[in-house]
Amino acid sequence: MKIIKIIFYITLISLNNIYPIFAKDFNSWIISFKDYAMEKGISKETLDKTMSKVKFLPKVIEYDRYQPEFYEDTNTYIGKRTSTEKLKKGKNLFIKNSPLILNVESKFNVEKELLLSLMGIETNFGKYLGKMDILSSLATLSYDKRRSEFFTKELIIILRLIDSGIVDSDLLYGSWAGAFGNFQFMPSTIKNYALDYNNDDLIDLKSVEDSFASAANYINNLGWKKNNPCFYKIKLKENIPIKYLNTSAKKINNKKKFKYFKKYIVDYDKIKINENLITGIITPDREIVENSKLLEPAYLTFDNYELILKWNRSLRFALAVCTLKDKFKNEL
Repeated sequence: MKIIKIIFYITLISLNNIYPIFAKDFNSWIISFKDYAMEKGISKETLDKTMSKVKFLPKVIEYDRYQPEFYEDTNTYIGKRTSTEKLKKGKNLFIKNSPLILNVESKFNVEKELLLSLMGIETNFGKYLGKMDILSSLATLSYDKRRSEFFTKELIIILRLIDSGIVDSDLLYGSWAGAFGNFQFMPSTIKNYALDYNNDDLIDLKSVEDSFASAANYINNLGWKKNNPCFYKIKLKENIPIKYLNTSAKKINNKKKFKYFKKYIVDYDKIKINENLITGIITPDREIVENSKLLEPAYLTFDNYELILKWNRSLRFALAVCTLKDKFKNEL
């Protein structure tokens, strides 16, 4: 019996470490969270300043639960996000900030086209940064039980950054999920990769200087290889085994050298790449687009493509980023 009690208390302690705050309502949760945050080293002054303004946002829960029943096909998705208008906006941004962007490209060994593409698709070059109070969004999702552990950690991180004076709490407006700035960084990404590139003792990811340098630092640390391929669109033969067709962004499985896949690709000889490059195959419409074809569209993907998936776990997002990046090559 004693052993059972000991196991029970160990389990209870473990659960409290995962979900540290239990409360019947949001106001009670705020009180408990402030105690928890102080235990984690956040100052009372910062908590009084920030958490007194925090509100429960029902809309955030709606967004978190929303699962669309229909997805537009990949060609439509990419087309909307890599338009001529987007190219024009990106080119204008580059012209206005070319010394900075070229400096960042050189320092971090990341193509300017990639940085412009990421910013263009994430926020339309700063036009859609989000208007949600980030602290309230994170608090709402921390209070909610579905992903409480993750968002509690993110909330503690951003409070710690505020406490240290690195981030100004008055600037924290962004996406419903707590992402901030021109490249939509979560607090943990800000902590690990964001830079005060203009040396004003503040990380402001809505500024061109800090945001471009931070994005370059992030993608460089993920392992981006400058001028390496991202993907190639292909047409598959009917004899390809289904096991080679990836539809999940979590992991690209059953990768092989390009020379192995040649027998399954129509006009493979038109693809001018090293045949020993490791590649995977994705069919992003399969299973999620109504009445989609089994083998179309299909893409060969490489290491750089998978690094974009670490930025955002979406097959289509990564395809759009790499497509826009290639289009910028002809514009800059």
